[in-house]
Amino acid sequence: MAEANLSGLQDEFTCSMCLDTLTDAVSLHCGHSFCLKCLTDCWDQSQEFSCPQCRHTFTTRPELNRNTLLNEVIKKLKETALSPPPSKNYAGPGDVECDVCTGKKFGAVKSCLTCMASYCQTHLQPHYEGDTWKGHNLVDPDINLKEKLCEKHQKSLEMFCKTDDSCICMMCVVTGHNGHKMVELETEREGKQKQLEATLRGIRRRLEKKENKMKEMRRTAEQMKISVERVMEENDKSFRDLIQCIEEAHKILTEKIRKQEKREMEKVERVMEQLKKDIEELNRREAELKELSETKDHLHFLQTLSSRCVLPADGHSLNLTFTTDFSSEDLLKELSGLKKCLEKISQWDILPLTPSGREAPIFTLRHPEPQSREEFLQYFCPLTLDINTTNRRLHLSEENKKVTRERTKTEYPDHPDRFDYWAQVLCREALTGTRCYWEVEGSGDGVVVGVAYKGLSRKGRGRECLFGYNDKSWNLQCSQSQYSVRHNNKWTVISAPYSPRIGVYLDWPAGSLSFYSVSHTMTLLHRFNTSFTEPLYPGFGFGLNSSVTISHLTPCDH
Repeated sequence: MAEANLSGLQDEFTCSMCLDTLTDAVSLHCGHSFCLKCLTDCWDQSQEFSCPQCRHTFTTRPELNRNTLLNEVIKKLKETALSPPPSKNYAGPGDVECDVCTGKKFGAVKSCLTCMASYCQTHLQPHYEGDTWKGHNLVDPDINLKEKLCEKHQKSLEMFCKTDDSCICMMCVVTGHNGHKMVELETEREGKQKQLEATLRGIRRRLEKKENKMKEMRRTAEQMKISVERVMEENDKSFRDLIQCIEEAHKILTEKIRKQEKREMEKVERVMEQLKKDIEELNRREAELKELSETKDHLHFLQTLSSRCVLPADGHSLNLTFTTDFSSEDLLKELSGLKKCLEKISQWDILPLTPSGREAPIFTLRHPEPQSREEFLQYFCPLTLDINTTNRRLHLSEENKKVTRERTKTEYPDHPDRFDYWAQVLCREALTGTRCYWEVEGSGDGVVVGVAYKGLSRKGRGRECLFGYNDKSWNLQCSQSQYSVRHNNKWTVISAPYSPRIGVYLDWPAGSLSFYSVSHTMTLLHRFNTSFTEPLYPGFGFGLNSSVTISHLTPCDH
């Protein structure tokens, strides 16, 4: 009698997760029971602990103990040799139903591409036992069987027409695709699979690029915040000592810094938001393509691939310039010793500097540029030409202060720093971290006055060796008809009266390089605003029959 009662309760001993008889049954406080392994695996993959059946949520993960009584009942049930609950074979949500079953349908175990129908285990048997069905093409259960039929002939799609880029049936082969290039679906899949893999590689490369850019944006934002806080602390300390004199200057500088910070942070946030959207789209596209790559359905693969292998537009360039650092060294020096300069300091500008290399851009406080020649001469820097860089068509004289281009070559010894083709020369002095001024007197046509990093190429006829034609040098080209400036091969013509004397003012900390025409007045020809990352070497280039003399100056020469 007890066995009969157990027989009528088979469904009560079925785990709702695996749909099989409970194994090592455990019971929750809500009253529902599950296999120990099923429930443990479920909770190991989730951060929320709830009953899989009634969704009752537990604040902490309950300790799972085997239900001794329930396990004994199940053991007794198994000993009576009861069959597994039939309900586990019924089709559930997302399962393919048997096309033959009536009433509550069982789940299909195979689909037949010949019959274009799906069968449960029972209704599939004729395909294994009857000769009529033995040649049929059986595949895993497929819910989209109708998509495998030719709309025109209602026949199985078995070939791929490369001419029309479409899947066709055998009737299409003889009726509408005569002379077309056709292959089997599996053959075409192999080729398309390579296309898919190439697209996936492209997505992975783009994802990596976007993710790296996102990391860079985060670092930029963090550096900017740190830099802003640092400079604000330094400014506050200095201004407290001289509060009566510098209150207005303090207010102006603080406003400029905060406004610049806001502008730069807005740029970072816009870029990060776009990167976030791009990453989400690429992750979604990658997941779709991976899922498509793993499908065994050649037809579905081929019909879907073309639309999914097109990468989304990459959007506008995200290589924006950001400022992430402040330099207040000059400000601190001025505040500690020169109260009379406070009014000038309040007029200083916060410059966002463009980096010439890969270094992070910075904010800098630009020192007011001198106005008179007397003020420029306070920063005079004596220069000497470097014989080891001198091209052999150039002749040095006046204790290496003058250089002239001649028709005959000078027999300088070989040296790795020498310009071997272009008529150019550098000075020996490396200028960095300070402000410098020098003047030169030029004669002839085609004189070039410039500065360069040490890494400027010296060998060969390539323009990477010429002042101004690369990102390692800046120049002013002088002729009696016009002036022009060039950096990184960007050329600008300048209209100004000709003067043979040129003044060069370098404010290395502020990233400022200015060229002046010197006569009875100082006429600004051009100012480069950038961010210098290495020491700079003054240098010169020459046209035919031209020369340059470095002027002997002192702060009293005016």
